Amino acid sequence: MPATPPASVELAVVERNGFIESRHYGVAVVLAPDGSEKLTLGEATASFLPRSSMKPLQALACLSAGADLAEERLAIAMASHCGTERHVETARGILQSAGLTEDDLGCPAAWPSDTAARDELVRDHGSPSPLRMNCSGKHAAMLLTCVANGWSTADYLDPQHPLQVHIREVLERLVGERMTTTAIDGCGAPVYAMSLIGLARAIQRIATSSERSPFALHRSAGTLVRAVKEHPWTIDGPGRPDTVVIERLGVFSKMGAEGVQVMTAPDGTTVALKMLDGSNRAGHAVALRLLERVGALTPAAVADTLALLPLTVSGGGHEVGGIRSAV
Repeated sequence: MPATPPASVELAVVERNGFIESRHYGVAVVLAPDGSEKLTLGEATASFLPRSSMKPLQALACLSAGADLAEERLAIAMASHCGTERHVETARGILQSAGLTEDDLGCPAAWPSDTAARDELVRDHGSPSPLRMNCSGKHAAMLLTCVANGWSTADYLDPQHPLQVHIREVLERLVGERMTTTAIDGCGAPVYAMSLIGLARAIQRIATSSERSPFALHRSAGTLVRAVKEHPWTIDGPGRPDTVVIERLGVFSKMGAEGVQVMTAPDGTTVALKMLDGSNRAGHAVALRLLERVGALTPAAVADTLALLPLTVSGGGHEVGGIRSAV
């Protein structure tokens, strides 16, 4: 069953002039480097949809099925990017390597979420496009995987397509749970319900994998993580939360829609959380504070990073409060 308010705890608050204006309740779990549960807040075994926090698992599944991806093209396969020209060209490069075009993408057209990129597109009389959609890298990687295996591309988003069947099998292996509930994500790809503890374990397995592992899946996971850490701009965008956290702290970080956040610190400590109200505005702050709380990140490093995130509450054009972790 999905998590409900009685199974959750207060994870964050919004303060305005010292007054608590809003409260975010949710569920969180922290895994120690050895995979044991170090801290659990709320019911971490309740099912939820991980949304884009599932992208590292999907990207790894594409690699394991033979997708020829490396560096920026590999990193953008698990991105929720902001649609800059650099993001567009990277995703387009994946399609071109498969002999495909933007018309083959199954994700909807979108405007860039990056303000400067959107303004430039408007000035050039441009229009929304699938390549600007934040999941275009994932979709391009899926299409490349289909071409590599001789699978059809027109129906690659069908849950029964060989690609999606393979992805589901890899997810079950990493999460350690059967995927019994299938929904359709905002980009049109299947998304599967799982427990928060299951997602945390899967992310930790990926984030702590070595490229020198004797197991092919772990070697691919290690390559994926290295690509993300070497090219953090791909995952979100310049100055945006996931990119800032990766650049500043060397963590493996991925936000998902509807209040989902996962992070793995350099020592392997992993946090996963879900805000029950679906808000993403406090996820990074809570995840970072939880990693600090268990000793995986230093207070100074976390404070410096939080100062760069959009956590300010304004009033009359001035800072009058902020969004902060309650844990």
